[in-house]
Amino acid sequence: MKRLALKRLVSVVAPLSLLASLLLASWIGYASAQQAAPIDPAPINPSMPTDRSVLPIPEPQYPHSTVFDVRNATPPPRFEVKAPAGAPNVVIALIDDMGFGQSSAFGGPVRMPTVEGLANQGLRYNEFHTTALCSPTRAALLSGRNHHINNMGSITETATSFPGQTGQRPNSVASVAEILRLNGYSTAHFGKNHETAAWEVSPSGPTDRWPTRQGFDKFYGFMGGETNQWAPLLYDGTAQVELPKDPNYHFMTDMTNHAVDWMKSQKALTPDKPFFIYFAPGATHAPHQVPKEWIAKYKGKFDQGWDQLREETLARQIRLGVVPAGTKLAPKPEPIKDWATLNADEKKLFARQMEVFAGFGEYADTEIGRLIEAIRQTGQLDNTLIFYIVGDNGASAEGGMNGLFNEMTYFNGAQETVQDVLKHYDELGGPNTYGHYAAGWAIAGDTPFTWTKQVASSYGGTRNGMVIHWPKGIAAKGEVRSQWHHVIDVVPTILEAASLPEPSAVNGTLQLPIVGNSMVYTFADPKAASTHKTQYFEIFGNRAIYSDGWLAGTVHRAAWETKPRRALEQDVWELYDTRSDFSLVNDLAATNPDKLKELQDLFMKEAEKNSVLPLDDRTLERTNAALVGRPDLMAGRTTLTVYEGMIGMSENVFINLKNRSHTVTAVVDVPKANANGVLMAQAGRFGGWSLYVKNGKPVYTYNWLGLKRFSIAGKQPIPAGKATIRFEFVYDGGGLGKGGLGTLLVNGKPAASGRIDQTQCCFYSADEGADVGADEGTPVTEDYKSPFKFTGKISSVTIEQKEMKKTESEDAVQARKAALLKKGLSD
Repeated sequence: MKRLALKRLVSVVAPLSLLASLLLASWIGYASAQQAAPIDPAPINPSMPTDRSVLPIPEPQYPHSTVFDVRNATPPPRFEVKAPAGAPNVVIALIDDMGFGQSSAFGGPVRMPTVEGLANQGLRYNEFHTTALCSPTRAALLSGRNHHINNMGSITETATSFPGQTGQRPNSVASVAEILRLNGYSTAHFGKNHETAAWEVSPSGPTDRWPTRQGFDKFYGFMGGETNQWAPLLYDGTAQVELPKDPNYHFMTDMTNHAVDWMKSQKALTPDKPFFIYFAPGATHAPHQVPKEWIAKYKGKFDQGWDQLREETLARQIRLGVVPAGTKLAPKPEPIKDWATLNADEKKLFARQMEVFAGFGEYADTEIGRLIEAIRQTGQLDNTLIFYIVGDNGASAEGGMNGLFNEMTYFNGAQETVQDVLKHYDELGGPNTYGHYAAGWAIAGDTPFTWTKQVASSYGGTRNGMVIHWPKGIAAKGEVRSQWHHVIDVVPTILEAASLPEPSAVNGTLQLPIVGNSMVYTFADPKAASTHKTQYFEIFGNRAIYSDGWLAGTVHRAAWETKPRRALEQDVWELYDTRSDFSLVNDLAATNPDKLKELQDLFMKEAEKNSVLPLDDRTLERTNAALVGRPDLMAGRTTLTVYEGMIGMSENVFINLKNRSHTVTAVVDVPKANANGVLMAQAGRFGGWSLYVKNGKPVYTYNWLGLKRFSIAGKQPIPAGKATIRFEFVYDGGGLGKGGLGTLLVNGKPAASGRIDQTQCCFYSADEGADVGADEGTPVTEDYKSPFKFTGKISSVTIEQKEMKKTESEDAVQARKAALLKKGLSD
């Protein structure tokens, strides 16, 4: 505790001391200039090394000139920050949600020629580790510090008020992008971010933790955890992007085009300036969406099922040398059925789901190949240090036992049957689906391990293949490296390769130390002892500790389980000697209790040191800002008024209408003819609602998870001119996700009413937001095509929560509904 208190004191005093030192130095320089002889400033000595320990590198101060005529004066040398001579370009390519056993570069069934080619000319790392979840892995990857030190103990949407979990990267943890930018690099980020606090993704900001304020000169991508690949919500910097009207549009190709164009322009204008590209596709995270010609490549390739695929994958892994000979398959989790026991419909559907995923993976890898080829064509490949990380965690089992037509059903607790998904068999992967494969494929994708994404206690959740390629710096080709490493080791590797020091201060803030270990020592020596000796893991209560070859951990909850298996203090721990047990099949907890106790104690020490405590195993509860105490733009508000042109407002910055009575009131100017368009809509094809005008008449449609739609339509046209169109919803109550009665009113008079039998309890969309005057992205209803912009004018739309009084009985609720119906409203 004393050490913690001292650390906090230093964190407060040290920046003040630094500021005082800078002010003192500035004053001394000024005083010296006043007393100096009236001479021109002397040029900087080029032989003196640049001090890069404090960033930004301060500009030299010169005494004021006393020379009257510029013709008699010598100008001072130009100050310019340059990267060290010979510093390499750097590319980090990060695939999403791909397990250790899925890419062909590591023995998997998904053909990935780009990463294979880089591996054959570089190095494969078969003991590289992530955190088991996306936001935490990305924060650790780009900072060189553990995920809780980044305040990313979980994904940004489940942040809490506890240190380690706030979802806001502190200023004392500068990203590698900022370090490189301040050392003379051009920097760019393409694809998925998911590192900005969810409540900060709005026009109101703050934008401090957006990519372009975290070290990236350029950002083109999406801010959340996933996006619709056919209709993404994108930002260029902090400005929302309007998508092209191209029926063949797909984000994977779009982001690659932007990356190639940016890289070429950098090298055309500043050929000697190195670049850093962070290339993070949404692939292969759900939704699994890919052009159908890529799916066709895998037709029939998975008819053998996930059990045989595991055996085939392990055999290929052993032949490649990425898994030791004699390695055994770890057992499947009990809920995963044997393929042989499935019926014909299950086999047909599940095989198709894997075909879609594999096509998505090969497509993403091929697009990365276009970027690599462009780098080659500019003559830069030899001195480009490439990290190709095949997965930010293990394969995802979030599709449950049957897989999903619409992944949003998972986040709303709705179960999809095999027959539900089979209805969309021919559409899977296309724009009308938002799919995810069955959990059995995730287990196969993490061969030879047992567990998956989210399970931070198992290598199935944390081990991912990685390839490093750098012709100028690595002589070996096609070799395997088996030193134990973690994503926090990437930043120190980059700094060592570029001959850059770890900065002690960045932008006026003293930095917490980078705790990762450089991997440069492995480039030339395959037998060198691992330098990363200890590493903790923790995600939603799943936790483990690695120490010098030993791994101890506990599975607190599987990805498909809605509740923990037991209380945290009652968790059952396992113990493995990873030096002789690659796939973690021999649990030694019972036979070596002393070692297990030693590692459990070590976990607690690391947990305290890294702000892991208190452990938080809540999941859906953490999406409610009020329950966990994180900032909420709508906190304490029951009314929100928005205006025409406000689009893309995510659920985290918009008023919550779920599970309660509410009203939506639009004040508009209706044209005399051709009155059409959306007044207000939230989300889209896979869940949401829309209040709109169709052929002059008011309509409200509620889309329940893309599975059912409930429409309430007025029969009479809205009079031209000023009008007030209002939708009222009276919630049934009695729990979450219930239905209610909807009523449309025009200028205060009832126009129509009807039942909405079901509503979504928890989420509409990961990235489709609320729009005024249009329905951007995908349409809520098949009654129109997006964006279906309103042809009149919208003065305002007011959304108001109408909470049902706690004392109001169900009979009173029904009586109010009956009274509404008596007013002449039609069901």
